[in-house]
Parts: sequence; C-alpha cells; structure tokens
Amino acid sequence: MSDSGVRPAAQTEDNIKNMSKSKEATREMSPRRFISGVVEGFYGRPWTMEQRAELFRREQKWGLNSYLYAPKDDYKHRMYWRDLYSPQEAEQLKTLISAARNHNVEFIYAISPGLDITFSNPKEVTALKRKFDQVKEFGCRSFSLLFDDIETEMCPADKQAFPSFAHAQVAIANEVFQHLSQPEVFLFCPTDYCASFCTPNVPQSAYLRTVGETLLQGIDILWTGPKVVSHKISVESIEEVSAVLKRPPVIWDNIHANDYDPQRLFIGPYKDRPIDLIPKLRGVLTNPNCEFYPNFVAIHTLATWCRATPDEGPSDVEMISVSTGEEDQDSCYSPQKALTLALTEWLQEFLNTDQPGGPQHPASRLRKHLSDEEPMQTDIGEAAYVPGPDENPLYTAEPLTLEDLKLLSDLFYLPYEHGSTSQTMLLELNWLKKHSRAAAAQTEETAEWRSRAQHFDEMCEAVVQMFNRLSNAPNRSILYDLYNYICDIKSGVGLARAYVKTLSGHERPSAHVMNEDPEPWGFRGGLSGEFQRMLPGHGNRDLFKHPPSTAVYCIRPFCPEDKDEVQRIFSEMQRPGGDKVPLLTQQPLMSDVLLDLETPPLPHCALVLEDEIAVCGYAFALMDAKPAAVKIQREVDASVLKDFPSMLTVQVLPRVTDPSPAKRMISQLLSSLKNSGSTGVLCEVRHCDKRMLDFYTKLDSFKPIQIPGLPQDIIYLGARL
Repeated sequence: MSDSGVRPAAQTEDNIKNMSKSKEATREMSPRRFISGVVEGFYGRPWTMEQRAELFRREQKWGLNSYLYAPKDDYKHRMYWRDLYSPQEAEQLKTLISAARNHNVEFIYAISPGLDITFSNPKEVTALKRKFDQVKEFGCRSFSLLFDDIETEMCPADKQAFPSFAHAQVAIANEVFQHLSQPEVFLFCPTDYCASFCTPNVPQSAYLRTVGETLLQGIDILWTGPKVVSHKISVESIEEVSAVLKRPPVIWDNIHANDYDPQRLFIGPYKDRPIDLIPKLRGVLTNPNCEFYPNFVAIHTLATWCRATPDEGPSDVEMISVSTGEEDQDSCYSPQKALTLALTEWLQEFLNTDQPGGPQHPASRLRKHLSDEEPMQTDIGEAAYVPGPDENPLYTAEPLTLEDLKLLSDLFYLPYEHGSTSQTMLLELNWLKKHSRAAAAQTEETAEWRSRAQHFDEMCEAVVQMFNRLSNAPNRSILYDLYNYICDIKSGVGLARAYVKTLSGHERPSAHVMNEDPEPWGFRGGLSGEFQRMLPGHGNRDLFKHPPSTAVYCIRPFCPEDKDEVQRIFSEMQRPGGDKVPLLTQQPLMSDVLLDLETPPLPHCALVLEDEIAVCGYAFALMDAKPAAVKIQREVDASVLKDFPSMLTVQVLPRVTDPSPAKRMISQLLSSLKNSGSTGVLCEVRHCDKRMLDFYTKLDSFKPIQIPGLPQDIIYLGARL
C-alpha cells in the first residue's frame, strides 16, 4: 500500500493481510510479554514531566513494564493531532521516552484523531503517518491509535468510501501499522470499548465483529470491561469479547479513574478482577486518578495482582487468604493484604522530608542553598519559648500512622464500594437518626442510643485526627494532591457529628445543620447538586447497601373502592395515644364532613396516596365550605368565607416520613380549586395534632387566621389563590 491514502476497503485488507503473514508467523513463534502498567488517559491537567519520571521508577521497582501516553488535554495528542511537536516539545518527549527506556518501561505513544479526521482523505492519512514518524524519530517504538469518546456518524465522503464506521477505522489502523513496520506493541481503542456500548450486545455487535475480523492480528485491542468504569470483570466476559475480537484484549481499567467526579478520589486496592483473567488477557493498564501522588495505592496493588499468577504463585510476598464471605478472594491475591502492603510503603513517602525526586530535587537544592547563606540575625542568647503553667501548651504535630492511611483509604475507597469504616459510619448515622426519639426518652433503647452515638462521635474524631496528622506530614507534594478531598470529608463528618449531638438533646441545634440559612460550608453540591436532587434517579445505592430507601409513591384520583381505606386512615389518625385526644371528646372539624363520603367527591378535588403496601394518605377539598360549616353547626364569619371560600384536608400515615407526597397533593388540589374559580382555601388543625400543625406551618402558602368564637383547641389556616 502506498502512502498516498486509503484504498478501497476490500483491496486494502487483502493486500495488508498478505504482506503481514510472514511477520505474524514470526510473532507466533516468540511469546509476547504481558503488558502491565499505567495509561495516562484521563481528562484534566496532565502529569508533569517530573511526575512521569517518578512513575517510571515506581513501575520498574514494582515489576510493571508499560506506560501509555494518552492525556486527553494534551492538544497535540487529541484536538490538534495533525500538528507536529515544536523543538522544545520534541526535546521533552525525547527525554521522557529515554527515561522510560532507562527504567525498562515501554513508552507507548497514542494519538486520538477521531474528533475530526476524514478517513477517506489521503492528506489526513499522510498527516497521521507524519505525526507517528516524528515520535518514532524520538526513539519511540510502540504506538496506539485511539477512537474512544467520539461521534459515530461519518461524514458524507467517508460514507461513500467505507461500508461502516468500523471499516474506516480499521483501514486507517492497518495502514498505519504497516507503515510503522508492524511494531511489537500497537494498541487500537475501538469506539465501542465496553460491553454497555455494544448494540445489541457483544456477540451480536456488527462493529466489534468487523474490528475482530479485519484488524490485523498484530494489533491489540483495548477494552474497559462491562462498563466504562467496570465494577467487576469476569473471565466469562473476557472470553466472550475475545471470541468476537479474535484475540485477547488489553484491559484499559478505569476502576481508579476520577475525572468524571471532582469530589471523589479512589485509594482502594485493585480488586474484583480474578487472577484467572491474566492468561486470558494481553495486558492490563490502569487509568487512575487525575492527581498523581494518590495513585500510589492503585498502581502498587495492580503490580501485586499482576505478580500473583496461578502458575507462579504470589511471588515475593505471601498473599494467600481465607475468604471472609464478603468478597471473593483468589488463593494467591487478597485485596486487603495488597492494600496493607501498599499503604505501608506509601507511609514512608509521606514521612520523607525530601520531596519526590531525591536529594537533587529543586526543593532540596533550594534548602541546601539557603543553609549556606548567612543566618538571619536573632537575639543573642534567646532561649526557646516555654509556656507557663496556666498558658496554652505548644502545639505538637503527631506523626502520621499506618492506621491513618488505612482510614484514608476507607474514606476514599472505590467507585462501587465504601471502605469498612465508611460503611459503618453510614449505618450508624442511619440508625441514630431512625431511633432519635430514644435519645431523650428514658427507655431500654436510650442506653443503646447513647452508646452508639458515642461510638459514632469517636469515629468522627478519628477522621479529624487523621486530617490533622496528614496536614502535618513532611511530604507536602502528596498532601497538596489530597488536601481538597480530606478537607471536604472532614467538613462532611463534622456536619454529621453536630447533627447527632443535636439529636442527643445535650446541645442546642447546630447552626451548620439545623439553620434555615446556613453558611456555605454547611451544605454541598452547588448547581450540579441542585440538578441531581431534582432528577428522578438519585444514585444507584451501590455504595450504601442499607440506606433509608426512597419509597415510590403514587398519587391518583379517589375512587369509590378507596372509601374503606380512607376511613380507616382517618380513624387510625384519631385514635388516642401520645398527645392525641380521644375522638369522642374532640370538637368536630368541618373537614370531617368530607370523610363521611356519603356523596362521592369530585375527581379533581379528591386524591389518594399509595405506596408499595396500600393506600397510605389522602387529600380532599370542597369548593364551597359553607355546607360543611352548617352541617357541624359551626358559625364562621362571612368575611372569612368570602376570602377563603373553599376547604381542604390532608392526612398521611406515620410510615410516610417524606413530606413531599403530601405537598404534591396539596399543590395539585390548590391548582384545581384556583382553576375552578376559588380565591382562597381554609384548613383546620387541632392544637394536639402537632405533626400536621408542624407540616402546615412549614408550607409558605398557609398562614394562621384569627377567627373569633372558634373552639380553643382548633387553629384555622388559610391560603390565598
């Protein structure tokens, strides 16, 4: 094939296959090494040259062998892929490629031309080859062509030249692969790079079938698993996609990636990928957190996983562990033991007073330079300050511990899983909130509540102390990558801690938690959080296995079959108990007339609320309240009925803890009454019904109305329409 462009697909594929037979035969005779390492493929600020050099040192130390250069925000990798590197940029890449080679790490250079490439234009193909050729001159010998996260609609010119999007991509990939003399490592990222993107599924995906059948066998294919961020990757799923691709994939693993959520960081171990996958794969590359230094755990535990092969055993460290029943563990790899190994080694980095890079690091040289200067003048003979017996003691920074790092990992674990401490804190807070009445009452449950509240407070204090020790760690480079995250979790824990103390009744309500006008640090989310709370889906609850689930309620018009259920709810809510007064001794309400149901109410004036169990609430209204007042012999001032001619009542069972359904029913009835010509609505609440009184007073639309001559135990509220 010439360099002038892309020939018709069928002819190109036949020629390339014939040309590559001899080289493929040679490949089959010599085993290819398992690709293992890191892909810098996230969205956001790319790592610095110094951080990448540090990465190569770590990879060599831990036994990893590859680095895929694919930062999305490198303009000349993706957006301006046609542009050649300037002399200054070229020098940096040469230095980086050389540094990787010096540490036995294969530098894989990637280009992402899919945003705007015209596959059928010969000039585009030439530009792509020219860019790869330039990087090859820098000493790079491994390459990658990425077509991820792009539009799938081809331009008219490409539609005429190629039968499908897959054919266009494969034609380009095959030609570039041939142009580069079939390098030992050449990676191809398909547009459908995970099972969830495949239509209708992996085995029947026309796109994947085309890639598998027409992409040259010397080219390896990147795959993220069942999802973009895969919770688990099974052997069966890899066997399935391998059959379609006609080769084992290289896993591009996003399990530690955090570029999609600026509030999350992942410091949990590499897990939920059985080591039986290793012989089924061509390799694994982790695409980790955007922040460089917190990736110590992600990369270290991946290296431990790669070494723990079934044939060779757990290498230099014993990883055999008995299953806990909570997670499926391989006999040669335990995520928790791998995590402890990583954290133990990471702790030494935190305590290192020299910044990463050793004695020649600029910060070290700066300290040495300053130490050679003449010292600042101080008062001669001045002794160190010693506080008096009644004064504050000097602040002493406690050293960071392994337990602190274990807690840090628990707080920032994995996308689909909290660490054990985080899970416990969530469960405890849920229990304390659910049983908050026991805090003030003197019951058998009170002692348990207080004990668990104390335990929760101690866990919160441990987070605060971890934050303090971490903030005083000598290695500031790691701290600065973590700082926003640990500040956020400390603040969130502080809010929860204050709330529990408020529930205990020993402290006044916290302004941070209970105030209707809190400071900005008293809530989370910004505009993104506001949008999320307004949308139907509110998280997949994978992280908190036993949360107070959001019930699904149905609001519908009342029908005659609901009569018995509505009257049952009415009677149940009038039974004596707690602060309620027996029904026979109560003054009747005008709204009680609605519950006689002798005459079915109008459909637009009667609603019922259902949950998964049965009818659990109702909301009824009357356009004209006068007949109801007459029926119970209640004298109501004519001026009041002129301003508020209609009447409304609402009631829900105690199991409905969410006030939103009742608010929606009221809103719907108020709208119906207004559309029917009403100018205002009355509702009545007894003094003893503190639950409903509290509910109405929190609604902005209802205000108390002073009506002379009413029974003392009844409060009237009105809403103007």
